Amino acid sequence: MLHRTSVSIAALAVLTATLTGVAEADQNLTLTLPSPTGPHHVGVTTLHLVDADRPDPWSTDGRPRDVVISVHYPALNVRDHPVAPQLTPTAAADFSWYAPVAFKHLPTSGVDWAATLTHSHVDAPARPTRRPVVLYSPGLSEPRAFGTTTAEELASRGYVVVTVDHPGEVFSVDLPTGPRRFALPGDPSTDPALYRAVIATRLTDTAFVLDQLEILASGGNPDAEGRTLPKNLARTLDLRRIGLYGQGLGGTIAAEAMHEDQGRRIDAAINMEGFLDYHPEQPGQDGELLPVAQHGVNRPLLLLGTEGFQTDRYRRAWSAMLTHHGVQQHILADANHWTLTDFAATAPQMHAAGLMDTIGLAAMVGTIDPTVAVPTVRRHVVTFFDHHLR
Repeated sequence: MLHRTSVSIAALAVLTATLTGVAEADQNLTLTLPSPTGPHHVGVTTLHLVDADRPDPWSTDGRPRDVVISVHYPALNVRDHPVAPQLTPTAAADFSWYAPVAFKHLPTSGVDWAATLTHSHVDAPARPTRRPVVLYSPGLSEPRAFGTTTAEELASRGYVVVTVDHPGEVFSVDLPTGPRRFALPGDPSTDPALYRAVIATRLTDTAFVLDQLEILASGGNPDAEGRTLPKNLARTLDLRRIGLYGQGLGGTIAAEAMHEDQGRRIDAAINMEGFLDYHPEQPGQDGELLPVAQHGVNRPLLLLGTEGFQTDRYRRAWSAMLTHHGVQQHILADANHWTLTDFAATAPQMHAAGLMDTIGLAAMVGTIDPTVAVPTVRRHVVTFFDHHLR
């Protein structure tokens, strides 16, 4: 979810609509992501999933709703399978203009966003063992790629991790027809009705992805273009054990999706600093609590937050959530909102290179040392899912 940005999402939409190409500044810093620590090498593949029965709410041309997912999984071997970049070339080019618009503390130049590599090997054969499946939903306008560090950790420890991009809500998503950029018709942070519509769309997207994973696990190929899948991939998914986690708006979706999951497909969820209420209809009012915060859920839920981002709004809704059985909370000391993403590792690198000042670093990830932040977030996520899915 976009928080404390330098411009509104409405301004971002205008910039997106008028984007025709941005000249590249000198770029020299290559950011690195921490290696996963589990016993398995990690494979990754990308699928384009199309819901032919549902129109895209953020499109004016009647196109069907689609999503793009990455599937991270324990690999059998990785020989001759290159590691994937964190961002595709198109997304990296778009992020060069998006970064200083949406994150006022990020540098306007000096970073080669296309050079960051993951530790996941493209289309490597999977280990043919059924494993718990965990879905990840990112913050509003942010790509699934910024949750790579935790996704790879889970996959290296024996999970299949499905990260989801929601086209139209992300600054850039690569589709077979070309890049799809931010297309919301307004600013969800100031438009309560649009905010509800975004939540409803993501909840339906999440249920749709679960349906497509059932096709994959049964030996089918849900990719809209029918691209060849990695060997053994269908034999890795154990859909009797499903978790869901997300950051920002994705955390909101993780909690509410489990509440609405009437088929009880989702067994446990982690809300990483997502609101648990709707935006108020009038300034100065409290927003209506989401159904999950009003009524609870009969499955385990972890609220994972940061000390630097606790507001009265969060405390009210999260306190209501904590009155229900099975809910835990942990607040990371000395941390801020984007500690829960890959910026926990990369923002300190920009600071060390002189591309971000100390105030900007603290505003993004707090004062916590990255050698503490990354393992701490990973440990909370892995421990929670180990306890409830294994």
